[in-house]
Amino acid sequence: MPGLSLTVLVDNVTLIDRYFFAEPGFSVYIESGGKHLLFDLGYSDIFLTNAGKMGIDLLNVDFVALSHGHIDHTGGLVPLMRHHLEAVIEDRPHKKPAIIVHPHCFCPRPYPPLADIGSPVDAGQLARHFPVTTSRAPIWLTDDLVFLGEIPDDGGCRDTKKRTILLPEGEQPDLLKDDTALAYRSDTGLVIITGCSHSGIGTITRYAQEVCGEEKIRDVIGGFHLTEDNPAGISETVQELIKIKPANLHPCHCTSLPAKCALAKKAPVHEVGVGLKLEY
Repeated sequence: MPGLSLTVLVDNVTLIDRYFFAEPGFSVYIESGGKHLLFDLGYSDIFLTNAGKMGIDLLNVDFVALSHGHIDHTGGLVPLMRHHLEAVIEDRPHKKPAIIVHPHCFCPRPYPPLADIGSPVDAGQLARHFPVTTSRAPIWLTDDLVFLGEIPDDGGCRDTKKRTILLPEGEQPDLLKDDTALAYRSDTGLVIITGCSHSGIGTITRYAQEVCGEEKIRDVIGGFHLTEDNPAGISETVQELIKIKPANLHPCHCTSLPAKCALAKKAPVHEVGVGLKLEY
């Protein structure tokens, strides 16, 4: 039996000859240590549709961890609440998953001309349906799987795009302090699962190594936030990863083709799409 099983429910693309739905968002289903977990929920309800096509029961989930508050990762919260509401009405077996997030995850994010690019629900609305835990510190979900919490800025390459966030003390520059990841301790090194890596994939990886007490990186899967219009960021990230020496990379979602090509010159890069299943 694998220690961790991961299935991609939402990504920008689907795998060839897999008849699922795709959208610019991200969501994965994870089984590990007897627990079932959703990491991010994409933009719409397709995580539910795709899971149904794959035979995955999303009423049997222990945790929902969110990488950050942007709507392409939290938009599925409303369909998730509706999914559980209907299960209660129909008296079907279900668990109430614990929602695990950074304290900034549900703060509004105005981005003119868009009114808000953040979560479609706030913590209060969500807490009426599920228990919500907010934490800046790492939270161990199983003996080997950890929600990393707030990623300290260690000076590595990170997203510096100008945005704002509405915190309780008022509107502030959005430093995306809620951007986080999961890390799993396998018998041959860490598996790191990211949402968008606004904190910087190098910085996230180094923090995961510190939290888990493990230097070897077996795999990194998720969005690396390396866009085509940021060649300097791509180059800097490649140099960071050369030092880290990951055994495998599965970049997807917000990772451009030029970034994947640059990364592939230095580490094994593998295809990702809805329907991909990885076991460690």
